[in-house]
This record gives sequence, structure tokens and C-alpha cells, in this order.
Amino acid sequence: MDAMVRGNPFLGLDYELAFQGLGDGFFDVVTAAEFPQQILRFRNDRLLPRLGLEGAAIADEDFVRAFGRFEGREPLLAMRYHGYQFGEYNPRLGDGRGFLYGQVRGVDGVLWDLGTKGSGTTPYSRGGDGRLTLKGGVREVLASELLGRLGVTTSRCLSLVETGEKLWRGDEPSPTRSSVMVRMGQSHVRFGTFERHHHEGRRDRVQALLNHVIEVYYPHLLPATGLADEAPEAVAVQECYGRFYGELVERVARLCAQWMAAGFCHAVLNTDNMLVTGESFDYGPYGFIPTYDLRFTAAYFDYYGRYAYGNQPGICHLNLELLQRPLGMVIDRAALETGLAGFEEAYHRAYRRCMVERLGLPPCDDNSPEGEHLDDDLVEATVQFLALSQVHYGEFFAALRSGFSPAWRGDVGAIAAERPFWSGLMETLPDAEAMEWWGRWCEAYHRRLQDLSTEEVQGVAVRLRDRNSLVSLVRPQIEAVWEAIDQRDDWGPFQELVARIWE
Repeated sequence: MDAMVRGNPFLGLDYELAFQGLGDGFFDVVTAAEFPQQILRFRNDRLLPRLGLEGAAIADEDFVRAFGRFEGREPLLAMRYHGYQFGEYNPRLGDGRGFLYGQVRGVDGVLWDLGTKGSGTTPYSRGGDGRLTLKGGVREVLASELLGRLGVTTSRCLSLVETGEKLWRGDEPSPTRSSVMVRMGQSHVRFGTFERHHHEGRRDRVQALLNHVIEVYYPHLLPATGLADEAPEAVAVQECYGRFYGELVERVARLCAQWMAAGFCHAVLNTDNMLVTGESFDYGPYGFIPTYDLRFTAAYFDYYGRYAYGNQPGICHLNLELLQRPLGMVIDRAALETGLAGFEEAYHRAYRRCMVERLGLPPCDDNSPEGEHLDDDLVEATVQFLALSQVHYGEFFAALRSGFSPAWRGDVGAIAAERPFWSGLMETLPDAEAMEWWGRWCEAYHRRLQDLSTEEVQGVAVRLRDRNSLVSLVRPQIEAVWEAIDQRDDWGPFQELVARIWE
């Protein structure tokens, strides 16, 4: 075993026992399935430096041994949680096909979770096979890479290994191919992790979990005396708990704003799919909107549009409100209400900032009412034009990235030229109302450019490249990539698409 560890950089990492240290009641020790085949289909060398590793020093076989055969790594943990799924409480949840592989302190001091998906059955598989389809793994790689490229606070896929089994699924042509994916993120502690212990009446576990979350993920909030030896009623502890919930509200509001600016519909915003770090993860039937449509619904089984694109801010607010039930066993109710009251303002502020940055502009100072007004006008004009014209959402920003000119600062007419930058996205011009909003957009964008120095205007093009990918990941594009894999085992289009995301 020692030789195995020395020979594989992943097995030689210094894994910590942070979540495991919570003890009984929070997880089950599990064993990974043995797969008939292991073929590495994706490795994310972009993430390796965070773990102090270099891609050139790691062979494909190292990925396969660590994350396909699970050699030399134990214990593997299935985390326990519950959750509200489409509004109904489900006490039969928990990691059913994924494990907490390990937790590693990165070179930046952040504790990173490595979590598997598709690695085998657990006590919470509920009769399922504990597997992940290869198509599901491909889709999650693409989603997390594009979201990361667009600046969304998201988990990322570290690896995807095809495992040689045939799976039967109701939502894919079957039999279909199988895989194991490894996800890297800051945490896998869900809102539903708290909800389970509330459901079981375990105030002690709710408090232990809360202390753990603050100590590991919000250490800047800790009182000087710490939390472990303090009575929960102590003033300093209650203040810390209240600040934690208020910051969580801020983080979730910011994450939701990032989704909305990215044109992303998560599709399954159950409370077991929301993390206490305010991080996005677990991408199943997601979708990126083709055009601006608040009613866009990604999941075929979301018959009433509960998790439609435009409903996401309200759902995030609701899930934070539901989290008050378990947290209310420990935290003062007034502090929880105060924290949640800040959601709407935090969301609006974050959405304005995200949209302005996608437009290549430095956001105005939040303490400048005049600047905020200019940014609000610009964001409103952007959204109204996109909604009325039905210009392709992602390609609008990609076209702006390609078509921007510093000359726009001196002449608003240069923006509203005979062939505006987005004109190639449509066969015919939008109607009169849309064109009226286009004129307002030109004026609002011009005003913001005039507020910038010459150097700052030169930086707009740089910011446009930083904040916008040339890839718009809509369904036909994903299906074309999958068809090449499924029909011809051709991974070229997939690899090319991942590379293009980061151009």
C-alpha cells in the first residue's frame, strides 16, 4: 500500500478528516463498486494546481487508479441528508450514488471536497443502481466548465471515467453507457443536511453541524472564544450564528444572480441541491436559455415550471426560509428574519454587478447613487432588448465581445451603426418596440463609456473576454457532442468544445 501511495500523486495528498470528525449520525462508511472497465474520458488539469499538483507529473493511469478503481483511499463516506423536493419533504434521501472521497487543503488554504458521482450503491440508493450515465457525466463536465468560465461560483469536474457497464434509464435511450465523475468543490454540506437532524429532533447535531460549518467555511466569523466550549445562549455565539446566516443569505443571493446573468437554469433547486457555502453544484437536467425567457424550464418533469429560469430568485429565497426551521433550533429567530430580509437587496445588487461586468464595464461604486442609477438603466435596457428582440442570449454577449470598439466612447452612432454588432444573430430586424429599447441601450452604454478614462475604455475589451465565452451551451450543441460519442465513440467534438469554452 505504501508503494501504491508513493506512486500516485492523488493517493499521496494530505487528506483531512473534517466532515468525518463530526462522528456518528452524519454519514455512513461505504465501499465503491468494482467496474469491468475504466477509461479516462476527461481530466481537468486546470484544477490540479489548486491541490499543489501539476498535470505534466500525473498520468492518465493515476486518475484511473484513484477515481476509477478507488485504490488506496478509505474511508469513503455517504453523507446523510433530507430535503424538500418540488415542495414536498422527503426523509428518504442521502448520498445514493455519490461518496465523499476525501477533503484536501489546497495551496490557497481552502479545504476542497473531492466527491464522486456514479461510484456505487449506498444505504440511500432507494433501489437504484448507484451509477451515473456517461451522458450525464459529459453534461456535467460541460455545465461546470462553462459556468466556471462565466464567473459563477461553482463546483468543477476533476475527472470522468467510463466504467464499461450498461445502464437502463427512462430519460435516455437504453441501454446506455456508465461513468464515474469526481467533483471538486468547497463543500457537500447541504441545506438538507441540517433538515435531516431537525426532522429527527436532534438539536445537538444541528448545533454540532452549525459549529462545524462556521469553523471550516466561515472562520472569519468566529468569536475570540470560539464555539466549542460556549453555551449556545451566549451573546457572542448568537451573534456569530446570526452573522453566519446573514452571510449565507448574501452568498446565495449572489450565486442566484450569477446564474441569472449567465442565462443558466439549474432545473432542480431542491434543498438537497443547495450548499451551505453558497456554491453551485449537481447539474442534471439543467439548461442555458437560448433567448431571454423567464418561463424557460429545463427539466422535462417540471410540468408546472416550479424551477423555471425566472423563478430561481424566489426559490432560493424560499429555500433559505425553509432552512430557518432547523437553524431555529439553535439560532435566535429574530436574527434569522433579519438575515433573510437582506436577500432582495443583495440579489439586485449582485445581478446588476454581474450584468454590467458581462457588458465589459467596471461596476459603479455601490455607494454612488448616481452610478447605481446609470447601471440600473443599462441593465434594464439590456434585459428589455433581449426579451423583446429574442436575440440569442449567449451569442449576444459573444458578439459584443467580438464587436466592441473603443470608438463607441466618442460616438453613440458608432454603436447604433447600420449593422450593429448583434445583427448577424437574426434573419430580420426586431420590431419597433425592441428597436426602441435598442436605442436606449446604445445611449445607456455610451453614457457609461463616457464615464471611463481612455485607459479604462481600453480595459473594456479585456473584461469582455474575461466575462464572456464564445460558447453558448444550448441543447442542440450538447446533443451534437453526445451523438458523436454515442454513435462513433468520437470524443473530438467534446474535447474541442471544452477547449473553446476557455478561449
